[in-house]
Amino acid sequence: MPKAIDHLAALTGYRDRDLLDVTLAHALMDLLHPLEVAVWKLVGEGDQSRWLLRARLEDQQVTAVSDPPWVAFEDLPPRDTATLRSDCIGAQAVVCGETDDGERITLFPLLAEGEAIGVIEVRTEAPVGAGTQRMVNSILRIYRNFHGLLDYSERDTLTGLLNRKTFDEAFLKTALRPAGPAQGSSDERRHDASSARHWLGVVDIDHFKLVNDRFGHLIGDEVLLLVARILRSTFRFQDRLYRFGGEEFVVLLRCASEEDASHAFERLRLNMENYVFPQVGKVTASVGFTEVLPGDAPSAAFERADQAVYFAKQNGRNRVCGHGELVRQGLLKDSTKIGDIELF
Repeated sequence: MPKAIDHLAALTGYRDRDLLDVTLAHALMDLLHPLEVAVWKLVGEGDQSRWLLRARLEDQQVTAVSDPPWVAFEDLPPRDTATLRSDCIGAQAVVCGETDDGERITLFPLLAEGEAIGVIEVRTEAPVGAGTQRMVNSILRIYRNFHGLLDYSERDTLTGLLNRKTFDEAFLKTALRPAGPAQGSSDERRHDASSARHWLGVVDIDHFKLVNDRFGHLIGDEVLLLVARILRSTFRFQDRLYRFGGEEFVVLLRCASEEDASHAFERLRLNMENYVFPQVGKVTASVGFTEVLPGDAPSAAFERADQAVYFAKQNGRNRVCGHGELVRQGLLKDSTKIGDIELF
């Protein structure tokens, strides 16, 4: 019992979702002594969803393994390729099975806000007893409650997107992470490259004040909800989407080139332009983006993207402008800042 309490204390001591899932895997490994524990999450929509490995530990293994943070969606196993996991998700209940080698598999659903978001897969030599299953389910209830608290503190209450206070930490992780191989994708906007770069985009809804003034704030809120839905459907599951307040949204994404980033944001612009918003009709957005440079400060990168947005709004709105291209054309001053140093 003291060991279980220690693990629960560790589980609720982190504010990082990656560490939360890894700690959960370690806790179950220490408590159950299985052959393997794996934490799988579903990403994507409906029948097109796929399995993302959040943490896996084998017996005597010290460090958990997981899928890379920017893994391509197409490289993940489809939902229907793992029958037991799909059954566990569908039933929202414990599911048991057996491998071809005679190992026992016990799967526990990971629940959040009344729906299953993933599974815990436990491989053992002998069946997991009813008492042990109850203990694991109790730990997972604590996990679910803490996961809900993280959502409450990290997400915008209206749109469900990440909120502004989570941005700086995620940005710094991105800026400090060395560039690595770009993940393959069939999406024409993202190409394979020897190294990947990160891009910050600021999305500002055009004439949003007029929407509120003409139709009221309830309709304005509906527009914000629908814009958030368009953002989710336009970008990949691993791209980070934020609402910064009002009509301003921020996107942090990874791709190989400025051209690819421009295509991604142009697709968003077109998706918004072509969407018919109930009662309101047509709503457009202006987008500015910039490359995240090594050692960049969050405020500096945001300022560059914001300058590009301002230029877009001053020059017709409903357009995508890249800070780098505007500087090359002499339309903006190059005021790139690295940390607290401004480079001219």
